Amino acid sequence: MSGLRPVRGTHDLLPEGFRQHKYVIDTACEIAERYGFDEMMPPVFEFTHVFSRTMGQTSDVVTKEMYTFPDRSGEENITLRPEFTAGICRAFASNSLYDQVPFKVFACGPLFRYERPQKGRQRQFHQIDAEIIGVKGPQADIEVLSVGQHILEELEVAKSVTLRINSLGDAESREFYREKLVAYLEPFGEDLSEDSRQRLHHNPLRIFDSKSERDIEIITDAPLLRDHLNYDSQKFFGDVCDGLSGRGIAYTIDPGLVRGLDYYTHTAFEFVTESLGAQGTVIAGGRYDGLIEQLGGRPTPGIGWAGGVERLAMMVGNIRQRRRPVALVPIGGDACEEANIIAQKLRKAGFMVALDYSGGMKRRLARANKANAVIAILIGDDELKRGIVTIRDMENGEQHEKPLNNLANHLAQYR
Repeated sequence: MSGLRPVRGTHDLLPEGFRQHKYVIDTACEIAERYGFDEMMPPVFEFTHVFSRTMGQTSDVVTKEMYTFPDRSGEENITLRPEFTAGICRAFASNSLYDQVPFKVFACGPLFRYERPQKGRQRQFHQIDAEIIGVKGPQADIEVLSVGQHILEELEVAKSVTLRINSLGDAESREFYREKLVAYLEPFGEDLSEDSRQRLHHNPLRIFDSKSERDIEIITDAPLLRDHLNYDSQKFFGDVCDGLSGRGIAYTIDPGLVRGLDYYTHTAFEFVTESLGAQGTVIAGGRYDGLIEQLGGRPTPGIGWAGGVERLAMMVGNIRQRRRPVALVPIGGDACEEANIIAQKLRKAGFMVALDYSGGMKRRLARANKANAVIAILIGDDELKRGIVTIRDMENGEQHEKPLNNLANHLAQYR
């Protein structure tokens, strides 16, 4: 029955999967906070022009992947957000935050793209995102890359990830290179894929993103952007590379790395892994000095990245609860009601408490073990009469008694 299946390209985040996602997001948020990033959240949908104007009318995201629909008023088209950067920059301009630069923000949440679902790629997916708006110099590039590297280290996946970087140059360098690239590609016009033919005179750099074997063969001998950078662009990129080396961050310069959206300039980068198969990019981003101006705001530089939560979660693997509960095991009718009262007091005192609804002592202890409880608090009618409970260590089975009065204080080491 279709009613019992999730929509294609979506999936249910059940408790174990949600725990993995939460671990990735919480870790990233905590690290970003150390670098001075504040959390924010743009709306889950925007007017369509926010994305089409900034991402490029010929980009795959705009032409093939966006979930766009008319607003019920019929006056505007609305799009579910396919990425964070444009929405964050729209929020920056809409709220006139120019006097708050450097504007350093972190965001996380669901995004939507109509793509062929596969491992590590869904139509509803989740990202973490970090942006620095208002800093023109390479210091922002170095810092935003440092944050990404630090998060991967904290997640203990950095050893299997490689940072690839490239320079897309400033506007002058890109225009000069664009003419050279078009001149090289035009003789191959009929041999290029349909998508690449459409891009040839709109955004030829995107042809480097093509998955067509023929396109890849053609661009193998194409002129490289790095050979056409002016002095300012070379200096900027050199400073970024020197800054990364100074912080001990390893990187590989990839001349063929071209971000697929129109708003990128200067530094482009990807953190990639071979452990996830075809979907190997876990964090990607770059500098977008012209984006806010494209949205109608004042010219304001910016740089940022987005990381795939699903992909990072797959790399991290299973996550046990970092907090281990204490389990209450009532034995006898009177003890069951008392256990509910004790559980409420302990929860208000900051404990994570596991309390089953039924079953004998053996079954309750088995469930406590399954819940990874650190201790089991045995409560029997006899113990209640004496005003004590029995504490069983779930690791070694040792037992000792504690007074029921001020129980939370006696169990402080397990909080």
